[in-house]
Amino acid sequence: MLICVGCEWHLKSNEETSNDNGVTIERYDRIESLYLTTGDYSALLQMNKSYPMQTRTLIEDVLRIGKVNEPDINIKFLKFFGDSILQQLINDVQEQYANIDDINKEMTDAFHHLREAIPSLEMPQVYSQIGSFDQSIIVGGNYLGISLDKYLGADYPFYVEHYSEGQRRLMTRSMIIPDCLSFYLLSIYPLKVKEPTQEQRNHHMGKIQWVVNQVTDRHVFDNSHVDDVDSMMKRHKDISVEQLLNDTYY
Repeated sequence: MLICVGCEWHLKSNEETSNDNGVTIERYDRIESLYLTTGDYSALLQMNKSYPMQTRTLIEDVLRIGKVNEPDINIKFLKFFGDSILQQLINDVQEQYANIDDINKEMTDAFHHLREAIPSLEMPQVYSQIGSFDQSIIVGGNYLGISLDKYLGADYPFYVEHYSEGQRRLMTRSMIIPDCLSFYLLSIYPLKVKEPTQEQRNHHMGKIQWVVNQVTDRHVFDNSHVDDVDSMMKRHKDISVEQLLNDTYY
């Protein structure tokens, strides 16, 4: 199931060094950026060879510009990002996210706490990409993709012109981890109701948001549905997080 809410380019910076005890974001966006700004063929080869799933998902499901095996897909890809707004976007993403040590640490801590609550949870492979102001988080199987173009800050000029103030408040660096956790949990624990009402959808999302608040130790999500879940969990301390998300207790 797919949920859609960047010489030798295999060298890794310190923030990308493998850590068996943590979650490290693979910087697919850097290779993508290199190809889209310079047309470097070696970068394209690495996108297709080292990141085939990410490249297919980006081209077919996020950008929706064609099939990855089409003869002219690379030209379509370059032309799509040839727009001056998107070229500026690529530069802004690379500038704002030149260093993501803080995000890697927060991601590691959050998933560590989540594994304590749900020991059977499989750790995802996380990567960053640049889309086109569309989906923010992409979940497919055990992959979790972060579209950094959706997290450039509430005052980012393009956002100000095209998004409401309420939407822009959520398009910040601080929302990357909560959004990742929310969409990943939602992919693992979908609402098990054939034809759910809006109230049932809201309540189920409230449970996921409550869990995210707990594992991040932040009051990120604040609404009546989260409050209802919080009250219920305080009354029934024997309910596990897994039981809660599996709808064993509603």
